[in-house]
Amino acid sequence: MTIRLPGPGGALRTYEPRTEPLAVTPGTPFTSRTVFSAAHVVADPFADVSPDSPAAVDWDATLAFRRHLWSHGLGVAEAMDTAQRGMGLDWAGAAELIRRSAAEAKAVGGRIACGVGTDQIASGSLAEVRAAYEEQLALVEESGAQAILMASRALAAAASGPEDYLEVYGHLLRQSAEPVVLHWLGPMFDPALEGYWGSSDLDAATGTFLEVIAAHPDKVDGIKVSLLDARREIDIRRRLPKGVRCYTGDDFNYPELIAGDEQGFSHALLGIFDPLGPLAAQAVRVLDTGNVRGFRELLDPTVGLSRHLFRTPTRFYKTGVVFLAWLAGHQSHFTMVGGLQSARSLPHFATAYELADGLGLFPDPKLAEERMKTLLSMYGVNQ
Repeated sequence: MTIRLPGPGGALRTYEPRTEPLAVTPGTPFTSRTVFSAAHVVADPFADVSPDSPAAVDWDATLAFRRHLWSHGLGVAEAMDTAQRGMGLDWAGAAELIRRSAAEAKAVGGRIACGVGTDQIASGSLAEVRAAYEEQLALVEESGAQAILMASRALAAAASGPEDYLEVYGHLLRQSAEPVVLHWLGPMFDPALEGYWGSSDLDAATGTFLEVIAAHPDKVDGIKVSLLDARREIDIRRRLPKGVRCYTGDDFNYPELIAGDEQGFSHALLGIFDPLGPLAAQAVRVLDTGNVRGFRELLDPTVGLSRHLFRTPTRFYKTGVVFLAWLAGHQSHFTMVGGLQSARSLPHFATAYELADGLGLFPDPKLAEERMKTLLSMYGVNQ
């Protein structure tokens, strides 16, 4: 088994794929960390839609992928940016996704938390932003899922300073029925969120973020920090009120942040745990035994793949995630909501395939090779 892959300069090189996948099996629930995978949606490839049409979702395949994650003990973070919120999946589609996925979680005993945002409006006053948040929070709570208060493009545009963030988030936390997760998504994931929490100075923004939490510690289960800055996450983690968890969203530095140090550790809510699900679950079970070294030995080698998928422009990491799901046999096609399968280059896909194959992520390496060759042939690369 060999395959010719293009490099960044266009020259073809020969690669010999693995013949056996990494051996992983479902196991017992985690005991030392709470771990969520932010899961992607599977598009319906037969729907007659254009990139700017409402999303056409293959619900059977989408829910099957969530059952795959639950079977390995992972929680599902639903309707987050990995599911293309704001990049092809509108609020109507997200609402349906939340209803269906929450019902499936209840049926199979899976853990689920769902994103609450304001994407039913493009812009508006602070009152309209609050109302949009409230509508989504009500739907998530009615579904029986935990709520994740996501960063809002509309709030970033409407807020005049930190006090507006304090007012809006304070209002939402006071009325939430159960403790929520607060999500700070950095501008590398969404440029419209530049200056979130009222300042482009990250120290000032961090202060406002922590002020929100300190005022409502009983309503904050945890925070998800997606700034790709390990030092800042550790600093925030150490300043949290007792009982408030830190869920790392750092797809560059997650092994060290989850492993932690003498002063604490991060739980996880990660988009990279979509393609890494079984391997990540196995690593966390090793960590549950107190074997930090074994955990790092399993998870550290995955960082190269994650950094590749999340390379600039970071917001297009979803394309690599869905590409790997197709190669792994979790869906029958490489089609994405909004046509985003075109958002990365052929050399990018080739490197992603090689890195993922080297980790043993493909349950059927031969199928992955055949599908990679199919993609290559569409770009004019003959084997």
